[in-house]
Amino acid sequence: MIPFKLTDELLVKIEELIENKRETELASLLAEVHYADVAEIINELDEEHATYLLKLLDSEKTSETLTELDEDVREAILSNFSAKEIAGELDELDTDDAADIIGGLPKGIVQEVISEIEDREHAKDIVDLLRYSENSAGGLMAKELVKVNENWNVLTCVKEMRAQAENVTRVHSIYVVDDEDKLKGRLSLKDLLTTSTKTNIKDVYIPKVDYVNVNEKPEEVAKIMSKYDLEAIPVIDEIGRLVGRITIDDIVDVIKEEAEKDYQLAAGISQDVEADDSIWQLTKARLPWLFIGMMGGIGAASIINVYEGAFVKFPILLAFIPLMQATAGNVGVQSSAIVVQGLANDTIKGEVWGRLGKELLLGLVNGLALAFVFLFISHFGFDTSYLVSLTVGIALVTVIVNAAIIGTFIPIFLQKRGIDPAIATGPFITTSNDVLGILIYFSIAKVILNF
Repeated sequence: MIPFKLTDELLVKIEELIENKRETELASLLAEVHYADVAEIINELDEEHATYLLKLLDSEKTSETLTELDEDVREAILSNFSAKEIAGELDELDTDDAADIIGGLPKGIVQEVISEIEDREHAKDIVDLLRYSENSAGGLMAKELVKVNENWNVLTCVKEMRAQAENVTRVHSIYVVDDEDKLKGRLSLKDLLTTSTKTNIKDVYIPKVDYVNVNEKPEEVAKIMSKYDLEAIPVIDEIGRLVGRITIDDIVDVIKEEAEKDYQLAAGISQDVEADDSIWQLTKARLPWLFIGMMGGIGAASIINVYEGAFVKFPILLAFIPLMQATAGNVGVQSSAIVVQGLANDTIKGEVWGRLGKELLLGLVNGLALAFVFLFISHFGFDTSYLVSLTVGIALVTVIVNAAIIGTFIPIFLQKRGIDPAIATGPFITTSNDVLGILIYFSIAKVILNF
């Protein structure tokens, strides 16, 4: 299969066909195009053309395409649909996707759309999902699954599974419940096929099954599914009843969103924004960290101003300020990035002091190596005195050790306080280490050079 690529030529052709209302040619052109690729096309069209094209598709493809659209594009397009038209598309979707779409609709028409859904059981499941927070396993799960009662025999089980499977796009697992719908375990398809039809399910099912609670955070669900290589995981409510399942495609979306959020935090962007957002939204996301960076710069300038007398006797000290700031910032970001990654993957084990001790030793080794190189370069490149070179070298080692400790401690501290540790990998660490690096540099210089 050749990967789809949206070109300017194709986009222009589609716009021309829409302008001329050549529906047959449009339908033929998009007949073999995957719904995710159709969504990519629609994301690039204006609202009028996008609405026209989406309504032209067959119902199943339209509904699947809706799930792949950018949220703002989808909301704009659906504003041109009637409540009955929206309900018709939701009838084709799994409950989790349908709930996501309804959750983005204006509150005034949500009830009207739900009342127009023909499959009342489907509508009931969607309403049930809407009561869960988006930031929970309940808000992520779908109601469609295959479950069997432990008291059935194999023959009854197979009949029931056939009926249930009609509403499930892909059967990942067969879950076993008791008469109160409490999750008991899972059923192996191999055991089902090789066991006598009269055998009770309770005699062959596997009691060990991984599951999550409806209130579990999506990030924790992702960790569990990643750790145990699960394609799907059942979700239980507060009293242990099986209420849904989460599939790997939903978890991939969670991982992607979390990675994007962490990347933006590391870059000093405090809100989830995109390049196409308004100037005001982008400003709100960026300005707070720029302000913190500016205050850090002012702090560093104030420290330098305190020691301005040193530049009269040792003007060469001024030349090494960027070295201290850059090294401190880089080491801090390196240490914090490793720790944040470990916290995200749940691979950091042991006590905080053990982790700090390891980073201290690592910082000392790196600091000594860089200081040795600096002493060689400064002697031949800058023609500085041995005392000044020794001062800068000692300051460099101290700054690196300090930055390593801060870069390790801050993410762990933030996580223990319930704050996303990814925030520590960006301007927060860089700014704090810049200021402390300057303070350490001049404090050591004052002691050794006696100015």
